[in-house]
Amino acid sequence: MQLDRRVVITGIGIVSPIGNSLSESWDACKNGISGISTHDTGIKDSPVNVAGIVKNLDFDKYLDKKEQRRLDTFIQYAVASSTDAINDSGFNDCNIDPYRIGVNYGSGIGGIHNIEINSNILNNQGYRKISPFFVPGSIINMSSGYISIKHNLKGPSMSTVTACSAANHSIGMSARSIMYGDADIMVAGGAEMGSTPLGIAGFITAKALSLADDPNNASKPWDINRDGFVLSDGSATLVLEELNHAKNRGANIYAELIGFGMSSDAYHMTSPPENGEGAAAAMVAALNDANLNADDIDYINAHGTSTPMGDLAETNAIKEVFNNKIPSISSTKSMTGHTLGAAGALESVFSIMTLKDSIIPPTINLNNPDPKCDLDYTPNIAREKKVQIVMNNSFGFGGTNSSLIFKSL
Repeated sequence: MQLDRRVVITGIGIVSPIGNSLSESWDACKNGISGISTHDTGIKDSPVNVAGIVKNLDFDKYLDKKEQRRLDTFIQYAVASSTDAINDSGFNDCNIDPYRIGVNYGSGIGGIHNIEINSNILNNQGYRKISPFFVPGSIINMSSGYISIKHNLKGPSMSTVTACSAANHSIGMSARSIMYGDADIMVAGGAEMGSTPLGIAGFITAKALSLADDPNNASKPWDINRDGFVLSDGSATLVLEELNHAKNRGANIYAELIGFGMSSDAYHMTSPPENGEGAAAAMVAALNDANLNADDIDYINAHGTSTPMGDLAETNAIKEVFNNKIPSISSTKSMTGHTLGAAGALESVFSIMTLKDSIIPPTINLNNPDPKCDLDYTPNIAREKKVQIVMNNSFGFGGTNSSLIFKSL
């Protein structure tokens, strides 16, 4: 083990409902522009008619037509954002041993789109019509596998599957792979494409989704009228790199990843405990990993899904950890919706850009605050503030919790 190895971010890529590039998505985020839109769910009598859909992505930039037919859409999103992140980092222009570059990529539900399509083919046309690429084109670890194949990355290749914590876990474990000396560079993030009829129907019957008719006011974390999250699609990628390795090749450095914490609620399949003790434990673990005090944090990009129980639990967790020195807080899910296993990666991007530009993105649609959620969540309008250290929270079904801490270098 080589735990003195520091980890920095040298590349970013993003595919999201608010933009398919870093500049486009960050401009929308800091200006409070929603990416939620009316969506034909394909479900008869569906009470849900909104989602966060990726728009105008040119898949031909990243994959040929044969690859597009073979791979589930979530894998294509992963390839797109990772290619942009790799190009942004510039490491593919350097003579680096490919066995020192790895991938750890997460997803919550993976290839549900491809599963749905092939299930219908099986039922209507028989097994002989099933694509031989159905299984490899659907499994979650093919996101990591195909990124490795496309870019000749021969180091560690794995995928993390922890529901809505998946991307945060992938990023945190990638950092540890570098710290332990298993790699010098890791491509990390998450991807999701769950806005299919089956995906939406499952979340409807779980009573998890917003039933709002107005897409511009559907995702409203901490508002008294919040009624569930908006299901969204997307992907984001960070290139993580050992600090001296990055400096030696003259890489642009966005930020340093200095803390990672995990915990489990051990409570319920889908609901957190109201006191948020598991979420609090993950935040404390991240602070301890970074050797920080709670009052060192300038900003929290909250999980903030717009669910009644989740928002309250996170509020109580933040109060427990930070006491009377609450940092600035916002939920960028108010604009992107909830991208499930990709959420932590999207929100890591926005956290890093908050560091870079010293702008706290807003929580839009927060017009009638819940009296029980009584912190300052940066309602509706972004704020300029000098920011040095930020925390990104992601919590998922099964009670899995994760927190990351980034710092300006």
